[in-house]
Parts: sequence; structure tokens; C-alpha cells
Amino acid sequence: VLLPPGCGRGGTPISMAYTLASGPDAGPATGPQHCITKVELSVCGSNLLDRDVASKSDPFCVLFHDVDGNWVELARTETAVNNLNPVFGVKFQVDYHFEEVQKLKFAMFDEDKCSTQLYEHDFLGEFTCTLGVIVSNKKLHRPLILPNGKPAGKGAITITAQELSDNRIITLTMCGRKLDKKDFFGKSDPYLEFHKQGDDGKWMMVHRTEVIKNTLDPVWKPFTVPLISLCNGDVDRNIKVCIYIVCLYLVLYALCSQVEFECINPKKLKKKSYKNSGVIIVKTCKVRKEKKGKKMVTFAVGIDFTASNGNPREPSSLHYINPMGSNEYLSAIWAVGQIIQDYDTDKNFPALGFGAQLPPDWKVSHEFAINFNPTNPFCSGVEGIVQAYSNCLPHIRFYGPTNFAPIINHVARFATQALQQDTAAQYFTLLIITDGVISDMDETRHAVVQAAKLPMSIIIIGVGNADFTAMEFLDGDSSALRSYTGEEAVRDIVQFVPFRDFRNAPKETLAKSVLAELPQQVTQYFKQKNLSPSNTMPE
Repeated sequence: VLLPPGCGRGGTPISMAYTLASGPDAGPATGPQHCITKVELSVCGSNLLDRDVASKSDPFCVLFHDVDGNWVELARTETAVNNLNPVFGVKFQVDYHFEEVQKLKFAMFDEDKCSTQLYEHDFLGEFTCTLGVIVSNKKLHRPLILPNGKPAGKGAITITAQELSDNRIITLTMCGRKLDKKDFFGKSDPYLEFHKQGDDGKWMMVHRTEVIKNTLDPVWKPFTVPLISLCNGDVDRNIKVCIYIVCLYLVLYALCSQVEFECINPKKLKKKSYKNSGVIIVKTCKVRKEKKGKKMVTFAVGIDFTASNGNPREPSSLHYINPMGSNEYLSAIWAVGQIIQDYDTDKNFPALGFGAQLPPDWKVSHEFAINFNPTNPFCSGVEGIVQAYSNCLPHIRFYGPTNFAPIINHVARFATQALQQDTAAQYFTLLIITDGVISDMDETRHAVVQAAKLPMSIIIIGVGNADFTAMEFLDGDSSALRSYTGEEAVRDIVQFVPFRDFRNAPKETLAKSVLAELPQQVTQYFKQKNLSPSNTMPE
């Protein structure tokens, strides 16, 4: 039996979306304009600790997020009465910010009193991780931990993530008629459960209505769920609707086209007088679109292998890998890569190098694949970039000059192709890690001005202690960047960050600073193209 939210029994999922206003009639945007995508988290528990004497625990789950080192509550599920293996109907909806490390904590409690204060309830265990890890895995099954660091018995939590990329929602109004009487001294307390079938064939509950007390003719409140949550956006996909032990297996279009469904209890079919266990009636069924969509950012990495970095075999070199297995280039890759990797669905990143002589003819290249596979320069995850970087160091000769234009134009060609292929929702970001002064400043200025017309941004991380005045000039924060032809950039697409300012700071601080301007640059591009951000990227 699952009780509805209330009296300490759960709450409503919290949505943290920001609005990106656009168009001639749009007012000022509310809140920071971040590139985000909404994620729905489903939670269930198994083998939870039994804290009650005369019965089993009555668990509910609380979601917290980390705010400046403090855990702040976001939402709660309903309470599952007398159940050590709960499947919670309330879903957590959170916004996934790709430019941030979002730490979450899922804590299980046994409800003991009618109180919203958590200290009034018995603690059953918790699990902590980042939202990126959940999104990346799609489904996590992990043991619950007690405050002393020991396992909470055999207790475990399963978290399933569903990106709400399909902007369709379905609104249903349903009621029942002449349902079976289940209670001995009263009528029944009916509610409906909706399930979808996963790729593994198992059914997962996606929605539970409120409980209507003491009636055989319930009328449930209208409810709205994302279509992707109910059937993965596929109207031909099987769904299951259950009331008591009776389950209806149907496809979504049947639910919207048929008015009444008989509830048949298989255990009663042998009775000659048995007709049905009541009727479920669909009063209204509407499918509509929300004004939101999906935005995909493709990241590329460019690494400076010029001679000014020093001999990578000597400790004085910025490319020297110390006994701890790190250097400033690797630190920058890890800091930004840990954010990018969780956000990207396929986790494949093109990684390019410039300013080095390559075997076998030892010609200088300013746009080579560091995995030495020019037809497939993609690396699998940040680990793949690090591995390719470490492997290529012994096989190249650091040379020069420090030319940025070739690698910028290289990524710009992909952005141009995306426009020609009419994939307006694709955006490209080039991350350049370098140690020094740009040699081809005129060509680089021209390349940046041209790239500003495309769905593209450039992030530059300066390592070492060189003079980065030229990088700050490219950043364009103080004045608009101009090409050597006099053409002015239509928007600022360059963000420069000196690594030395973050050497002793947490990696999350560097990553947040590096990606700080990217959401605004993406939004500005779509606005200049007269495209509503709400139609081309997450709210």
C-alpha cells in the first residue's frame, strides 16, 4: 500500500528550469541563461533495513543537492507503507547543467511520525554521486551506506535517469465504475499505476495516481506526464495500467482512442456469473508539445605541442608528466573533461594537436589527430584523450610556430557542414590548451571573426607563466574583435582562462570558469538567427 504525499509522506518533484525568453515581445530573461536539459529520476529500494517492531519499515526517499558544501533538500517521494522493497511513484525532475558538477544525495528514511522534520524518522541509508554519473549510466544500482561508512545491511537503491528530450506531454483524466470491493468493513481505496517496459523486458512504474478513499466509482484528478516517460515517446509501445491485481496491457493510441476498458481478474474467470471487476473510463486524453527541445554541443580539443613548451622528457617542460602522472595540460583536460564527458551521450571527442613535426617525414602539422588516425580522430571519454595524449608524446617532435588559425578553421568546417545539413540544433565548441604567444594573430583574428557567424565557440586555457595579452585580446570582453580586413565579429565567441589562476583551486572551480560564457554564447547565436532558444535547446 502506498500513501499519497502529505503529513510527512512525500512531496512534489521540484523543477529548477530557467526561462530563456526570446522574440520581439519577450521581456527580460529570468535567472541565469544556462544550457540545461531536464532529467527525470525514478527511484526504488530493495532489502531496506526494518526499523519497525510490529511491522516493516515505511520508507520514503529524500533528494538533496550540494550547495557550497551544504546538503539542501530538493524533493521527497511518497511513503511506501510496510514495504522493504519500495517502488516510488513520485519522480524527481532536475535540470542537468553540463557546465557544473552537480552532487546529489539520495537518503532513505522510515516514517515514524506525522512530521516533516527528518530527525523525527529513522535513517535507513544513503547514496551519494553526481548527476552526470547517473545520466551517463542511465541506470544505477548501488548499496546504501550508513553514517559510519558501513553498509546499511543489504539495502540498495536503484536510480533510473530519463532525459526529457521529447517535448510532448500527455494529460489524462480517468475514472472507474463499479470496481470490485476489496475492504472488509468498507468499499475500496483505488488508485491507478502506469508502467512502461524497459529494454530488458522488465516493467517500471512511471506514474501513480492519488488514492481515492472508500469508493467503487473513483474519479481521479487530471494528471500530466512526459510522453517519453510513459512510453519513450513511442505511441506504439506497450504500456501497462494496473488497478488492484488487474492489469491492462495496451498501446498508447488505444488509451487515447477507446473510452472504456473492462477490468478482468484472471482468478475469477472460472466463475460463470463473473462479468468483470469494473470498468476504467478515459474521460479525456490529450497529447501536446511543450516549448522545449534538445540542444547538442559537440566538443573538440586542441593541444599545443610547440617547442616553447620545453622538452617533455625534462621536468621543466609543461608537457613533462610527473611521478604523480600529471602536468598542467593533463590537469586542464581532466578538469574540463569531467564536466563534458558526463554531458555528452556518446562520449567521443575529436582531439587534435598543433605545432609538432610528425613521423615519418617529420613535416610540421597544425591540425593532426593525436591518436594518429586522421579519418577517426575521436577519443572515447576523457580517459581516451589522456591516453592518446600520453601515447603521442614520445612519437612527435615539438616544433612551431604557434598557429591557431588552422585548428579553428578545421572545426569551423564541421560547423559549416552542420548548417548545410540543416541540423540547426548542433553547436560546436573548440577547447584549445596552449602555453604561449600566438604566431599567426592576423589569420587567427580572421578565423575567429568568420567562426562567430557559425554555431561555434572557442575556449582557450593558457598554461604556464607566459604573457597572455594576445589571448585576452581575442577574448573580446573589453572591445569587439576585428579581422585584419576590418570586419567586426558579430558576437563574442572566445573565452580565455589562465590556468595559473586556478592551480590551487578545486577542479570544479576551473571547469565552471572555463564554461561560464558558453551558455550565453549559444543563446546569442540562436537569437541572432531568429531562432527561439526554447525550440532549439533545453529550457
